[in-house]
Order: sequence, then structure tokens, then C-alpha cells
Amino acid sequence: MDILDEVYKALKSDPFIAAEVGNRIKFYEYPATGDKFGPIIVLEEVGPEMPGDYADDVWLTDDYFIHIEVWVQGAGGRTKRDAIAKQIKNIMWDKLGFAQVSGMPPEWDKDTNTYRDARRYRGKAYREDFDAL
Repeated sequence: MDILDEVYKALKSDPFIAAEVGNRIKFYEYPATGDKFGPIIVLEEVGPEMPGDYADDVWLTDDYFIHIEVWVQGAGGRTKRDAIAKQIKNIMWDKLGFAQVSGMPPEWDKDTNTYRDARRYRGKAYREDFDAL
């Protein structure tokens, strides 16, 4: 399973995220310093999937650890960043069953007036070949 693609699809299908972020959901691609942009979401895997749950010596699930950042520039950026990050948290739980397990303090870059939120989510999915086990 391409977990980043699954997260991407879940985010893109949400009306709030689609309206606020549009096509600015990126994989590993951060904006350059000084660039002007609308809200951006950056998706990264923290590490490769790991075997998760077991039964009768058979591994059943893959455990994923995902890093998601929200970047917003300009007036109202802090509240917009917070609203987008909260909606992502809801989507990750409601659609994918991933819980937020950590985060970094929200940041603001005075020089570029950019607000940033970084959170990490962990979740499991049954193996793609589960029915054949």
C-alpha cells in the first residue's frame, strides 16, 4: 500500500481542505524561503512500514508513521494554519484510523510571515495480501 497516496486522497476528498489548499498538497516538497504561496500541506513518511499485529505467528498489519506539515503565509495565517491542521487531525482519525502521536510547537517566521504546524500520526492497515494468508 502506498500510504502517502492514501493520505493524499483522503485529504483531497475533504471539501474544507480542497477549498483552502487546492492542489498544494506535496510529497517531501517544502516551499523555498521567500516564495509566496497559499496554504501548503507537506506529507512525509517518518520510516518504512513495520509489521504490526500478529496472530498464530502470522503478521497481519502494517504500522505506519506519517509526518504532516501545514504552511500558511500572510494575514490570518495563524488561525488558518490551526483550522487546516485540526481538519487534518480529524480526517486522519475518521477516514484512516490514524491517531496523532506527537507534534512540534507551532512556528512563525517573522521575515516571511509564514506560520507552520508539524504533527505526526501513527496507524495500521491490514496487509494487502491479507485475504490470501
